[in-house]
Amino acid sequence: MRQQFDRAAEDLANSVGLEHVNVRVPDQRLATLFYITGLGFTRDPYLVTGVANMWVNIGRSQFHLPVGEPQLLRGRVGLVVPDLEYLAKSLKAVRAELKHTKFAYRSGKGHIDVTCPWGNKLRCHQPHARFGQTLLGMAYVLFDVPPGTAKGIARFYRDIIDTVATVKPFEKARAAHVEVGFNQKLIFRETKARLAKYDGHHLQLYVNNFSRPHAKLNDRGLISEESNQYQYRFRDIVDPDSGEVLYTLEHEIRSMTHPLYARTLINRNPAQTNAAFAPGYDDRPWAAPHTM
Repeated sequence: MRQQFDRAAEDLANSVGLEHVNVRVPDQRLATLFYITGLGFTRDPYLVTGVANMWVNIGRSQFHLPVGEPQLLRGRVGLVVPDLEYLAKSLKAVRAELKHTKFAYRSGKGHIDVTCPWGNKLRCHQPHARFGQTLLGMAYVLFDVPPGTAKGIARFYRDIIDTVATVKPFEKARAAHVEVGFNQKLIFRETKARLAKYDGHHLQLYVNNFSRPHAKLNDRGLISEESNQYQYRFRDIVDPDSGEVLYTLEHEIRSMTHPLYARTLINRNPAQTNAAFAPGYDDRPWAAPHTM
């Protein structure tokens, strides 16, 4: 029978999901104004509802925002949002209350660049074919890395984490592109600019084969935390051959048997208000209908 489909296009690598990015924030009130009111995302209604931390839902991913000295990602987070016009209006609505912070936003072609009150950079994209069916979600995290490291970083993720990683240009610079989930990437872009000192922020990945990366990391002395049966952490991305540290970024690695894996996340429709309420429109979808 003649092949009619590209079956390899549906393959997933070992990393199956980028679940959260964690950065500390010093003020939950300002974080609520920015992430919930301004960006239109949803505070998780079920878990971590106190005043020491907050989890913010974006499609199937989250920001985790524990209270403390602010942490800054050395790059930006790429998000997909359903409606840039609505986003611009809601960001404008919180501008006055955030005027004494680093909050800023600027529209570009097919996106809006946003800076959080403490300086973290986000790029909010309109839905596009390069993000698959995603209407709302965390599509990528971009990190600036030293010159000459992209090739070794890609090799680390291929050889140690067992995921797909390639080196190709990104925004006119060489970069490692790492597949970490369905329509989700980590991008490590080389830059000659001076990089800030790493401050402890982290991200979390779910992986299919949990033990093999652990064994490879453990053999190299890279495991930084044995969290529990379902989770471990590492911080250093190294050249698999020489062991040279290329970049430091804490990774929280979870198995697909972790109790939180594939937990349903609530995503509210921020256009719903008590003054203009429409029954049946409280939630908004994170993906468009699939066309067969």
